[in-house]
Amino acid sequence: MSDSLTSEWRYVPTATAHEAGGRIGALPAAIRPVGAAGATLCGPAHTVLCGQRDNLALHHAFALAPPGAVVVCQTGGCFEAGYVGEVMVRAALARGLAGLVIDGCVRDAEAIAASGWPVFARGLSVRGTTKDPSLAQAQGCRLRFCGDGGSVDVDPGDLVLGDADGVVVVPRPRAAEVLAASHAREAAEREIFTRLGEGETTPDIYGLPPLGG
Repeated sequence: MSDSLTSEWRYVPTATAHEAGGRIGALPAAIRPVGAAGATLCGPAHTVLCGQRDNLALHHAFALAPPGAVVVCQTGGCFEAGYVGEVMVRAALARGLAGLVIDGCVRDAEAIAASGWPVFARGLSVRGTTKDPSLAQAQGCRLRFCGDGGSVDVDPGDLVLGDADGVVVVPRPRAAEVLAASHAREAAEREIFTRLGEGETTPDIYGLPPLGG
């Protein structure tokens, strides 16, 4: 994905991208920003699968991912461990990585907040991790996130957006199309705001049906 296309995405809200793309790419709502309020992220995915309660693959991902990448990690369904802490955040900052999305927990919350580096996780856990090369792990693989809203696949290079509402992934082949649709949606919403200010109601604007009963 080109740097210019990524930069155009930087100010598109996750909800806008999700709706404009046909309600695509919303990761489980449990994955939330950790640390600084107002944290956002935007960049191509570098995907990694960790072993359960093991962060060896994440250490290598932080060393291998190119500057500007968002490291997207799954943990084999084992959430209760602090897969990333202050040392790894400092490593990521030194590498110029754009952020982390992890289907698991992290630790050193105060250090993460102070760093300003965008981390989106299921929560916090003080539990430590192993570094066992015998466990199932992979770099640059397809990841599947499952939740009440269905499943979302994340491939290397897909666009990852994160803000206070959560995380949305836009498939790389659709990035330009969904960006254009996002701009059109934002323009339409600005028109709606004008009409609301002039006294119209949302049932009028959207042509909503009357209540039953």
